[in-house]
This record gives sequence, structure tokens and C-alpha cells, in this order.
Amino acid sequence: MSNQEINWKEEVKKYQDDFLADLKEVLKIDSVRNDDEATDEFPVGPGPAKALHKALEIADRDGFTTKQVENWAGHIEYGSGDETLGILGHMDVVPVGSGWDTDPFDPVIKDGKLYARGASDDKGPTLAAYYALKLIKDLGLPVNKRIRLILGTDEESEWQGVHRYLEVEDTPDFGFSPDGNFPIINGEKGQYEFDIETDADNTGDISLISFEAGLRKNMVPQDATAKVEAEDPEPIRDQFDDFFKDKPVKANAEIDDKTLSFAVEGKAAHGSKPDAGVNAATYLASFLNTQALDGGAKQFVNVIDTYLHEDPYGEKLDIAQDNEVMGRLTSNPGIFRFEEGDKGLITLDIRYATGDDESLTNLITEALLGEEVTLKVKEGRVPHYVPGDDPLVKTLLDVYGRQTGLEAHEKVIGGGTYGRLFERGVAFGALFPDSTDTMHQANEFITVDDLMAAMAIYAEAIYELVK
Repeated sequence: MSNQEINWKEEVKKYQDDFLADLKEVLKIDSVRNDDEATDEFPVGPGPAKALHKALEIADRDGFTTKQVENWAGHIEYGSGDETLGILGHMDVVPVGSGWDTDPFDPVIKDGKLYARGASDDKGPTLAAYYALKLIKDLGLPVNKRIRLILGTDEESEWQGVHRYLEVEDTPDFGFSPDGNFPIINGEKGQYEFDIETDADNTGDISLISFEAGLRKNMVPQDATAKVEAEDPEPIRDQFDDFFKDKPVKANAEIDDKTLSFAVEGKAAHGSKPDAGVNAATYLASFLNTQALDGGAKQFVNVIDTYLHEDPYGEKLDIAQDNEVMGRLTSNPGIFRFEEGDKGLITLDIRYATGDDESLTNLITEALLGEEVTLKVKEGRVPHYVPGDDPLVKTLLDVYGRQTGLEAHEKVIGGGTYGRLFERGVAFGALFPDSTDTMHQANEFITVDDLMAAMAIYAEAIYELVK
């Protein structure tokens, strides 16, 4: 059977009920990384491994060859040949956060939208890619390459799972990750994680006891809380209420004797798109910077207010970039911790277009010169780009354009996907240009129509790459 004889959109309709039933079983599993429950057997906690096991169990049921690598990762394999096409998805999800209207691990479909944590990032698209592969197998289409759908368990954190997998398994020759946007993502900015640490002492009239915000560095903090002590807390609460009257956040302050407890709610977003969110932590720190704090407490809130507040592009740190191909640098302050007597910690997730970790470190160090802080760099990832004339890119764009009738063009993002693990690796769907992106947000969803449309595109694309 030739590609021209296959109506991919009609073929995938036959699988919709089974696909949704399997997907719901995977979505029911709370697969947030949990280091508190990590063991030698379950290095990122049992949840991600449980989701991995379920996906491999589904593939075993359907007659695929599967392999599990130490609860870190696994693969579903089909076909044979001298080359390997890799498809990389992940079974872990980001923490739930607040603001959900439904149980995030009890998937429901309302008005054609499938709501659950992981529905769009990345269990839904990964299962769509799996069913695309199942369709090719069921049709008995001839392939001349090996296909491996590789499943990771900590994409939302450190990528240890796929790195371990690639230590013991061959690296595919080329491939894609169903963990982004259509038409394609053939370029990804570099990723750079940076810690700013301060002392956590108090020498002012007001004492900062604690400050906490952020679930993951690659999420814009939706919620921030802090506690302060003062001899007369009433005026501070009044100033708090006045400060937040015209701010794009919800804010609440409560008094218990001499302790004030503050809570601010902003809007979560993916850390690669900080301008799409409202950072509750920087707003709370901006208020606290108006108060009579001193010592490490003052340094902590002042750094946030002066260098990070309302600055998604790193301009206040003098690291702004705007590259013609890779786009603008983004800076997301994603983690905030302050505990009196311990330390203050601010973690930045920076997505950059050009340069490297060392050049960015030098610029940030110079910008913060004179501040009483300690700067620490964590391992990052350099920018990644697969040229538009690469056969992989051309094939994927051709299939997308043919099935959708939409313009098929290159795209660069600030997010990081597994696609960058291969020299010839890209991200490909499953969100369409008109899709609502709710990744890393409350009430995450993806439409059933988008999932089925992506499945059809994946099926034709995989076949074109391996026939």
C-alpha cells in the first residue's frame, strides 16, 4: 500500500476510543517527580516509573518489542534496518499547583477538551505518537528502518533518565519529540540555570521569617507566601492592601499577634515564556522591599525587586539578546526560598540565543557587583538548531502542510525538548498554531480533535521517514 492510497485522517478515527481509554489510564497516574520518595529502585520516585510501566504494558499488549532501563526510561520498538528513527516522549509531569477546577489526575473530557495534568505535556502527544506507530504496524506497511519510541521519566527536571538510557542503548540517527508545536521546532535556545544566594539574617525593624515560591525552575511561580514579624503589624497590612490595589495579582494578608502572613497569587506559565505569566514572587518581594528590612532579608528582596521584577528578557541583568534566528533571551526566576537563620535562594531559568554559560555568568556577575550575594552556575545546554534544508525537517514540514493546508515553516523556541538530544533532532507537535497552550498551568488540557489530527500527522510522517 502506498502513502497516496492511505487516508490517514480516516484511519486514525478507527482508534479514537481505544486511544482515549489507554490515555486516560496513563493520565490517572500521578507521575510528578518526588525526591522525598526516591530510592535506588525508583530514582525520581515511584510515580514516573509507574507511568512508564503502564505505557510499556500497553505496548506489550499490542505486540511490540519493549525494553525498560532501570526505571529511568524505556522504549517501544518496531521494524529493523541500518538506521534508527527515534521518537522521544516523557511520562513525568510538572507539579499540580493551585487553581484547578477538576482533579488533575482524574481525566475528564468537557466540550471536546481533555483535562488532566499531562494531557498536553506530554502524555497525550506521546500516546498519539504511539498509536500512530500502532497504525503503521496494524496496516503491515513496509519499513526499512528501526523505530524506537523512547520514554523518559524526568524531562521536567534533569533529564537523567534519557541520559542513562543513551548510555546503555544506541543513540538514534535522527528523530523528533512530540512535545512542542507544529509546524515544527527545529531550533531551541540554550538553557542556563543560575542560583543567587544571600544570607538570611534580620537586622531591621521588621524581620522576614520566611519567603517561599516556585514549584519548578521552568515554571512561572503562581503562588508566593511570606511571613514577617513586627511590633506594630497593622500599618504594614494597610500598606500591603494599598500596594496591591492596582496589581495584576490576588493578594491577602493576615495578622496573628506580631506575625503577618502574606499570600500572593499570580499566573503560572512555562518558564520559557515568562512574559505569558505573572510572577507572584517578584510582586511580593517588590512590596517587601518597601518595608524596613535590613541585613540578608533586605538583600534578598532588593535583588528580586531591582534585578528581576517585571523583566522577562534579562534587561536589568544586562544579558538581553535578540537574535535573528533564535529570538530573544528570556529569564524566569522560578524558585525562591528564604528561611531565617538559613539562607536566601533565587533560581533563574534563562533561555538564550547566542554565547555560552561563561559569557552569561560574567555579565550577571558584573550586573550584581556590589551586592552581597553568592552566585552559582548549574550545568546548562547550548543552543540547538537543525537547518531547514535537512531531509528530516523537509519531510516533517511537507507532511504537516499536506494534511493541514497550512503554512509549513521553521520555528525556534525557548523551551527545551528531548529533540535536542540528537544532532538531527527536532520537536514536532502536538499543539497547532491555533491551539491553546496550557502546559505547566492549572486546568491543563488538549482538545481531542488536536490529538487525533496529530496522530494522523505522526503516522504519515513516521511512514515517510522509514518506508
